[in-house]
Amino acid sequence: MRTCALALAILLGLPWPALAAVGCDLNDPDRDVARLFPGSTGFKTSYVSIKDKGGDALLSRVEVRLGDKFKGLYETIDVPYTIYEVLKGKQKVGYIHGVNQKGVYGGIQVFLALDLQGNIKAFYFQKLTSRYAKALRDPKFGKQFEGLSLKDFQDYDAASGKAPDGRLASVRNPAPEAEKDFRSALRGVKKNLILMDEFVFADKKPKALPAEKAK
Repeated sequence: MRTCALALAILLGLPWPALAAVGCDLNDPDRDVARLFPGSTGFKTSYVSIKDKGGDALLSRVEVRLGDKFKGLYETIDVPYTIYEVLKGKQKVGYIHGVNQKGVYGGIQVFLALDLQGNIKAFYFQKLTSRYAKALRDPKFGKQFEGLSLKDFQDYDAASGKAPDGRLASVRNPAPEAEKDFRSALRGVKKNLILMDEFVFADKKPKALPAEKAK
């Protein structure tokens, strides 16, 4: 099974392309899907990368929407993103998607459970390398994200960490000393939501009708 962690690849001395293409999977999909979507009966997985979906043009659009450049091993154009489509019987009930995000002391894995409209049902760290991990993993911190969507993150400045007035501004850092990791978590959430919007929800939005030809 592919893993989000890059440490093993580094230890094995894998070349740059192999390192660059490390995605982010649930550690235990059967358990995690059932936990995040009680009552669900199964899931389907699909894999997509920025390179395959839209290439350099898509990467540029994602960076503009994020307000920050992609950089490092976690954010190469060929990283494969795993999307879990959650089912209840034959009916689709939501999605789970995770991203790698660089933190102060190492990698952070930010997972979101989303409903069919892209609203956050659950937020959690699958991996969090931080001196303040206990405070950031507190369920009370994660619950602050429930009900938020990409619209709430639209004007969040991922480069500076400045949050606009609104629901996002009410999300509180549980450990003031962990400000950089807190900002990394918010950047990871925004990146996650943007990628899901590009990979999944953009295809479901109504297409604009062509303008009527002038007579």
